[in-house]
Amino acid sequence: MSSRDIAAGIRDFVVTQYLSGEDASDLTDDYDLIESGVIDSLGLVRLISHISQSHEVPLDDIEFGPDNFRSINAIVALITSHTGPLAA
Repeated sequence: MSSRDIAAGIRDFVVTQYLSGEDASDLTDDYDLIESGVIDSLGLVRLISHISQSHEVPLDDIEFGPDNFRSINAIVALITSHTGPLAA
């Protein structure tokens, strides 16, 4: 799976779970999900669970600092750091 595919999957999850029915046109890969209020503490727990299940990243391996979940780019970097090299 490429980083572009991972980003698209994370974006779909964020839109479906947190922005349902809202305009998601501003949701770029570097949009700050935490500062903007898109993801709160409970949402972060759901996102971490989704990452663990869908990308087979053990919960024990996920660094829980907010910077790892601040944007789609940060989330992709977190996932790829635990899943090894990706296809282009």
